[in-house]
Amino acid sequence: MFNRLKEDIACVFDRDPAAQTAFEVMTTYPGFHAILIHRLSHFFWLAEFRWLARFIAHIGRWLTGIEIHPGAIIGRRFFIDHGMGVVIGETAVIGDDCTLYHGVTLGGTSWDKGKRHPTLHNGVVIGAGAKVLGPIDIGENARIGSNSVVLKPVPPGATAVGIPAHIVDPNSKSATAERDKIAYKMGFHAYGATTDVADPIAYAINHMLDHIQAMDKQIETLQKALNDAGIHYKESSIPKLNGCEIEDE
Repeated sequence: MFNRLKEDIACVFDRDPAAQTAFEVMTTYPGFHAILIHRLSHFFWLAEFRWLARFIAHIGRWLTGIEIHPGAIIGRRFFIDHGMGVVIGETAVIGDDCTLYHGVTLGGTSWDKGKRHPTLHNGVVIGAGAKVLGPIDIGENARIGSNSVVLKPVPPGATAVGIPAHIVDPNSKSATAERDKIAYKMGFHAYGATTDVADPIAYAINHMLDHIQAMDKQIETLQKALNDAGIHYKESSIPKLNGCEIEDE
């Protein structure tokens, strides 16, 4: 028991640079308190003292703002950062070395008895406000982006973002210098996001820029074909976007 306590304190220092001392962690970290209270409520849950287990969990929710059902199974070195608004359902299973941020829900999508909450394998990190719903598996060392809604399994080592969440390909480097040039001339750069950022809005805008680039090339080809056929093509000015005219340098 004492070794588990030391592990819980050490994992806070590993994952929160704001932590100063062990005394501070033990007295002011609601995520740490929530884990201790859950271990007690889970003990009584397994011992078939269900009302007492629920009452202890209820007190823990009142004290910490973190709601963990006493039936949930939680592994070692589990860290909840900030914690307010975290909800973990009855049949949720959480492996070792997992991290949750505030506002995370591990919820169910059915009122049926049986397994209805997610299973998180070792090393999973779930960002603030994310919802992981249903009896799905989140693979080892997977990452869930903030405010994502995950309804399908996530493979090990993958990153899922968006609503509904989709898997981000870490090797995707589809943005080109031409796309960046067009974006710059239009007065923005995909909401300040680069191709390395898992942002579904930036993803959509980048593909719109690719489409604009393809259309420009097609118009160029058509203009050349008309000129070659002896049909004079009169160029018209391109309207300004955000006070910046798009024209070749």
